Amino acid sequence: MGILERIKDIEAEMAKTQKNKATEYHLGLLKSKLAKLRSQLLEGPKTGGNSADKQFEVVKYGDARVALIGFPSVGKSTLLSTVTKTKSEAASYEFTTLTCIPGILEYKGATIQLLDLPGIIEGASQGKGRGRQVIAVARSADLVLLMLDATKSDVQRRLLEQELEMVGIRINRSPPNVYYKPKKTGGVSFNATVPLTHLNSKLCIAILRDRSVHSADVIVREDVTVDQFLDVVEGNRQYIKCLYVYNKVDAVSLEEVDRLARQPNTVVISCENRLNIDTLIERIWNTLALCRVYTKKRGAAPDFGDPLVLREGARVEDACRTIHRSLADASQVKYCLVWGASTKHNPQRVGFTHLLADEDVVQVVKK
Repeated sequence: MGILERIKDIEAEMAKTQKNKATEYHLGLLKSKLAKLRSQLLEGPKTGGNSADKQFEVVKYGDARVALIGFPSVGKSTLLSTVTKTKSEAASYEFTTLTCIPGILEYKGATIQLLDLPGIIEGASQGKGRGRQVIAVARSADLVLLMLDATKSDVQRRLLEQELEMVGIRINRSPPNVYYKPKKTGGVSFNATVPLTHLNSKLCIAILRDRSVHSADVIVREDVTVDQFLDVVEGNRQYIKCLYVYNKVDAVSLEEVDRLARQPNTVVISCENRLNIDTLIERIWNTLALCRVYTKKRGAAPDFGDPLVLREGARVEDACRTIHRSLADASQVKYCLVWGASTKHNPQRVGFTHLLADEDVVQVVKK
């Protein structure tokens, strides 16, 4: 029996099993087997790859990567051509785009790489319609734009979320607060710092035994579900920010546009008429949460022309490493001065662990 058939059998058994306290343990084991099979399906055959796979290999470029994912003919190529200088072929028929087409968005001094991916179909997580290659690229993105057709029902959104969920992409979610570390001997040590309503030591040990893990340290710091614990054990989940982008809003009523726009993490646009495109770009910038840091030489004005683009939560040490790796050694630096929103006064003498804010100015003085 193949992997797909075994997955269908387990899903059918889960569907006919009533959910109650008595069946929690059994359902947990079924979920464990299902997650294991889906991971095997995602890995695919261990071959050297083919030319179709290589067409999706795009070198990371710029300060962040954004992947455009959606069903065919929802406007991904039109959006890429609208916000970048790249011209991606767009037509009224489906599957116009057959490979991964990159484009560059220059915004507020940052370089953002946009990837126009071929439209996926239902069953993409099982490899249908090059779905495995498309989703593999999405796993490397810092932000996913789920492109949706405003003239369709909400079923598109639900199906896309389901496909991403089945391949280990968790959108707009944080990793579970669970410590898990396999070890060679000593058995399974299970501890919880909060009351648990879905998981217990018996189920935890059974899940680990199913993966041939007989010794491990497990510390649960939040009330996680069985699915969340499986995500930790699998260790290959990607937690990615996501924006839902509804295109073709010029073809629906104002009431429908208002309903869509009020949903969380949602932007409504019309690529054809260039409606709300600037708002979308601003939302992409805010969601990526990039931090621009300017440098300053002693006795000179700050260099506002070419900022260092860092991630949110970046420290002075990260800025020093970006300037030159030798500056990341604190023994080579005499002191650092920072001007901006992160300081109590300007300038402020800070250490390597000082958190930087957007548009801060940094001066590094070497010994």
